[in-house]
Amino acid sequence: MLEIENLSLEVDGRPVLKGLDLRIEKGECHVLLGPNGSGKTSLLLGILGFPRYRVTGGRIIFKGEDITDLKTAERVKLGMGLAFQNPPVIRGIRLGDMVSLCRGDKSGEITEETRDLAKRMHFTEEFLERDVNAGFSGGEIKRSEILQLMAQDPDFVMLDEPDSGVDIENMELVGEMIGSLLHRRELPSRRTASGLIITHLATITNYVDVDWAHVMLGGRIACSGKPDRIIGEVMEGGYEKCVRECQMS
Repeated sequence: MLEIENLSLEVDGRPVLKGLDLRIEKGECHVLLGPNGSGKTSLLLGILGFPRYRVTGGRIIFKGEDITDLKTAERVKLGMGLAFQNPPVIRGIRLGDMVSLCRGDKSGEITEETRDLAKRMHFTEEFLERDVNAGFSGGEIKRSEILQLMAQDPDFVMLDEPDSGVDIENMELVGEMIGSLLHRRELPSRRTASGLIITHLATITNYVDVDWAHVMLGGRIACSGKPDRIIGEVMEGGYEKCVRECQMS
């Protein structure tokens, strides 16, 4: 599904990724851990082609196509979707309108299909009438982001810290819907969507099963392995110890 080869990336002239390699197969879900400033969010925005994130080396391959030079809109059309950690308030656009647009409906009406999706995320009609993220709590913002992804139904789902600032009740719902987006209830051979999840505390892995875990340090993937091992080592001794243990094994 996604292959990143020796990717180097800079933001405003500052190097943030340094020869990064990552491969995510069709139907897989990977989780990426690392300290602040290690380049995790930059990786997601680089994959999606945000203009500030300039590729200085390497390639991004998606569904067998080199997308390194494609614009963001073209990558979205190919099937990429992203839930931001801290999305902005968008004045003048109702949440219901945004969800309908994500579904490809340009009628300007909040459709019954949009209402049905909103109900799955426990959003009432009132929320659909409100400006996107305006006055939303932390949990409501996360649910709003997941709702938009559900409407878009991408083949490759990227989630930037979906477990930050979310209480247990909202986390269970967010985890359930992420699992649905990624077809995690299906047999592995029947899963057609893939995902990459950024997390600090790995709380999301209590609600969404993942196939592989990675630790990112200094703009590179420093170690990779099965989630239980990698997350356990990070929780026990921190990122540096986890990397040392990987290098020794």
